[in-house]
Amino acid sequence: MQDFVNAVKKSFDFKGRSRRREFWMFMLIASVLAAGLIIIETLLGLQLAQDIGILSTIYALAIAAPTASVTIRRLHDTGRSGWWSLLYLVPVIGWVALIAFTLFNSDLGANAYGKSPKAWNSVYTPINYY
Repeated sequence: MQDFVNAVKKSFDFKGRSRRREFWMFMLIASVLAAGLIIIETLLGLQLAQDIGILSTIYALAIAAPTASVTIRRLHDTGRSGWWSLLYLVPVIGWVALIAFTLFNSDLGANAYGKSPKAWNSVYTPINYY
């Protein structure tokens, strides 16, 4: 739950990096909350139109900025530009690619987007044997 709260607090922070755990815990809790709201809407009949509920629409608007920022910071953690988050707009292929990017391990140590959010990595300097 702490990862979800941290992501919401950093809703408009599109710089820096987010760990895999923060990203996926945010997505899990956000999805569970959305499912709960849909169930409540259905039971109470709070639908504006078929498959469009009042609570879920408000929630979707409220969670849009935190979702975008945590996704961009997660891409930064893997060494990618936040512009890759536009893959959300490409059905299926873009979604699969974006999911894959968010599953990749973090860059060790600092990268172009800042220091690693992993505590043990903050003083680690990788050794290049090549």
